[in-house]
Order: sequence, then structure tokens, then C-alpha cells
Amino acid sequence: PIVSFQKFRGSDRYLTNDSLESAVNCALALEKPLLVRGEPGTGKTELAEAIAHGLGMPLLRWHVKSTTRAQEGLYTYDTVQRLYDSRFGDGQILDIRNYIHLGPVGQAFTSPEKVVLLIDEVDKADLEFPNDLLNELDRMRFTIPELREEVVALHRPAVIITSNNEKELPDPFLRRCIFHYIEFPDEELLGRILKVHHPNLEEDLAQQALQAFLALREAPLRKRPSTSELIDWVAALRAAGISSLSLQQIPLLGTLVKKEQDLQVLQDRVSRKGH
Repeated sequence: PIVSFQKFRGSDRYLTNDSLESAVNCALALEKPLLVRGEPGTGKTELAEAIAHGLGMPLLRWHVKSTTRAQEGLYTYDTVQRLYDSRFGDGQILDIRNYIHLGPVGQAFTSPEKVVLLIDEVDKADLEFPNDLLNELDRMRFTIPELREEVVALHRPAVIITSNNEKELPDPFLRRCIFHYIEFPDEELLGRILKVHHPNLEEDLAQQALQAFLALREAPLRKRPSTSELIDWVAALRAAGISSLSLQQIPLLGTLVKKEQDLQVLQDRVSRKGH
């Protein structure tokens, strides 16, 4: 059933478009996880922050790593600490509850208010992780066998899942999500993003920085610079007192280009133009 919900409209710090807002609001209305893909640095993680801020909800973050297991999002049982305490005669060992710690999903389920739950970079984990995770999110409950108790969600969290497309996600997982791909911003939107983060930026420097940045992205680089790196680069330019740029000589290049092979590509291009 579709429930009433507060609509997301972006924020003064996070610029959106109609398609992104529609995807977020569709996920909120259907109470399904929103799976967000896009290049690194295009604002996937920041989207969850903007949703939490815009809807006035707390934000819980779960940063997934290659070793992360789905159960860690529910709870962990600290057997090592319990063993340590038993050796030194701590009386707390009799109550196993002292060694059960809820993970981000468990905290979201037990929160007295509805929260936004960010599951960041889900594609870093093994292949079974997404399906294991969504089983619990579908049911909105899970069991803690050590306590012989069931945790039942007080509120269904708004779940935002990000992926950098490092590996293919399973079809059953995809079927249960609302999907949105964040396109890389065009020049006009990049200019607006720069103004949001650097409101006092001189117009000439803004245009020169945009042109240099877009030229770099058109080069055959293994890792093209992202929106977040553009924002950092402009901050570095201003801190260094640089007020004018040229496409031939890009200062503070290490803020934008992070691979040795890519630096070599750019140096070769400059050398060819010099001849």
C-alpha cells in the first residue's frame, strides 16, 4: 500500500533534478530501498544526508567493506570481550545482553522515530550480502538467537543504498529496489554546484576552472576527476591566491588527477602541443 509521506525537494546545499526527486519520492511512497549508482564523487552519499536533512530525520550510516557480512548490520555478539571478562572475574558475563551490540539496521529498527538508513557502497561486499540484507529489510524483523528474542521494527526506515558498480548485483536484489543512476552534471549544473559551495567565487575564475575541468574529463584518463574533486580544487586555487587559469597550464593538478598513468597522459598531450 502507498502511504502518505513528506516529499523530498532537494536542499540549498544539494541540487537535484526532476528525475532524482521522482526516484526518491517513489521509494518513500512505496517504502522500498532506493539503489543509487553513479561515478564516484557524484553525490550518492550526500544524497542520503540531504534526504535526512530535508525530511527532518536522523541519519544512520553503514559503510560497507569487502569483509562486511550482512549480520553485522543487524547485531554483533562480542564473544572475545566476554571471554576476556570471564578470565578476570567480571560479574557482567552472566548477562549476555551486555555483549550484544545492534548494528545500523538494528538501530534503525529500534529507533523511536523513523530514520534514513544509508548503506554505502553495497557492491564492495560479497555476492550473497545484498540478498541476505534485503531479506531482513523486507520482513522488518530479525532474531537474536543468543537472547532468544526477535527484534521487530518500530518504523520502516527510508533506506538509501549506493553502488559504484564495481560488481554486478544479483537480480533478486535489484527487483526489490527503486533504481536511479546519477548522471554526471552538465556544465550548467556544475556551475550552479560551484556557486553553492563557493558563493563568493569570481565569475572569471569559475568559468576558467570549469573549462579546464571539463577538458580534463575529455582526456583518456583511467580515473576522470569528479564533482567533489572540482569543488576541492577550486578551494585550493582560492587558498593559493590563484585568480586566473589557462588550459595549457593547470595548477595544483594533484587535486584533480590521482593516478601516475593519468599524469603521464596529460604531460604527453602538453608535449605534443608544444611541438
